[in-house]
Order: sequence, then structure tokens, then C-alpha cells
Amino acid sequence: MPFRHRGFTLMEMMIVVVILGVLVTIAYPSYQEQVRKSRRGDAKQALLDAASRQEQYILDHSTYTADMEELGYGEDPAVSEEDYYTVDAAACAGGTIARCYTLTASPVAGTSQASDAGCTSFVVQSTGARSATGTQANDCW
Repeated sequence: MPFRHRGFTLMEMMIVVVILGVLVTIAYPSYQEQVRKSRRGDAKQALLDAASRQEQYILDHSTYTADMEELGYGEDPAVSEEDYYTVDAAACAGGTIARCYTLTASPVAGTSQASDAGCTSFVVQSTGARSATGTQANDCW
């Protein structure tokens, strides 16, 4: 009985490589979008933490503040826990910082979130209103 070589032919290997290439080409953009969505939670958490600190600050000082360092952050604007967003405070539209505030989370330049066109920034106001900007702004929160 003659010895037969077993294995894959070059054509079979090329077919497998092509199929894997097509699968990766289809799956990778979906994967990137899911990663961006999960990182949006970093902005939401940072905003809600800053809002909580603002409420404690008004109880202690009878006014809100635009200085994130006065809220206990190491810098102004504050950087989120995972370093994807910066959070800054400002007076609300038509008001003064003493009476109301607007907190805005913006993506840090150079991070993957900077290219997130779906939800470019997140906003929380002292009234509790939440909003976002971007092509999917209605679905961000």
C-alpha cells in the first residue's frame, strides 16, 4: 500500500483566508460601534457624579460652581474615570452659575470616542434634563 500525503492544498488554504477576510471586514465595524457605545457609559457616569457633587456643593455653599476643582476633582475640566471624556460646568442658558448649572461631557481628543459621530457630547442640567449631540442624539441616554 503506497504512502499518501495528507494535508491541505494551496487552493483550500486560499479559500479559508478569503472567507476569514470577508468575515473580519463585516464584523470589525460592528465591533467598533459596540466599543464606542460601551465607552459612552464613562461620560454618563462622570456627568452624574459631577451633578451629585454640585448638589452637595450648593448645600454647603448656597451656590453652584463652575470650577471643577472646587467639586473635588484634580483639574478643571475634570477627566472621566476611563479618560475618554472631559466634564466641565457652566451657567445654564439665561441664568447664572449661582442659580443653575449645565454639565457637559466632551470626548478627549485623540481617543476613539473623538470619532464617535453618534453621540458627540452629553449634557446634564441642574433641572435634571439630559441631552446629547450627534447623529443619534435621541438614543444616547
